[in-house]
Amino acid sequence: MRISEGARPASEGAGAASEGAGAASEGAVRGGGAAQAGGVLQAGGVLQAGGVLPESGSAPISASGVDAGHRERLLAGFAAALREQSYAELTVADVVRHARTSRRTFYEYFAGKQECLIALLEEESRQSVARIAAAVNPRAPWQAQVRQAVEAWIGGAADDPAVRLCWIRVVPSLGEAARPLLRRTMAAYAGLIQALARSPELARAGVTPPSRPETIMLLGGLKELIAATVEDGEDARSAIDVATEVAIRILAPHARPAGPLGPA
Repeated sequence: MRISEGARPASEGAGAASEGAGAASEGAVRGGGAAQAGGVLQAGGVLQAGGVLPESGSAPISASGVDAGHRERLLAGFAAALREQSYAELTVADVVRHARTSRRTFYEYFAGKQECLIALLEEESRQSVARIAAAVNPRAPWQAQVRQAVEAWIGGAADDPAVRLCWIRVVPSLGEAARPLLRRTMAAYAGLIQALARSPELARAGVTPPSRPETIMLLGGLKELIAATVEDGEDARSAIDVATEVAIRILAPHARPAGPLGPA
């Protein structure tokens, strides 16, 4: 999912979006509706920190009706710069050029490009969790739910491959500075998987939530598959079929054997 440009300046005090992706994702699974992750998800719009950027390209509007602010502009500018060049080549000047703001404003929010990258990827992760949760119909057959989740996950990477590839390849190289981000996002995705696996349809099929090692293998394998597919010059969506098949295999051993009348 893209972090979009286009917000007009608001007050300098615009803050970070609130945390809570895990709880939002579980609420969406239970209710069958759209989730929130520091913003609002509506049909026809792009989830963005503090609000929705409609497809027409107008400025994102927060819950209070004001522009999203400088911080969100800087995150969008960083994402735009990543689509043009690698993280190693990217400079603060590139970010502020895309954000249409000043270096002074940048340094009021971030100590440097690494801190801005971490903030961008945390927001991207929140949006991704919300998008996946909203895409899954908890009343569909469990294999269909797995595919819906995988399609939403990989679809987000296909929509913005440069940012997702930076997430997968660059963040681990940042060392201790990125460790809290990695832990938080792993926990958010693991919580999402646990919430999805507790849907009534999966319970009726005898599917139980995967163990922590299985969850780590699923997440790590999916990330590497996305990265390898993009690096090979292919559309990330071409990996949906194999990713779905493997995810079903990981979950399937937890299903009860079929009896004389079929699955319980």
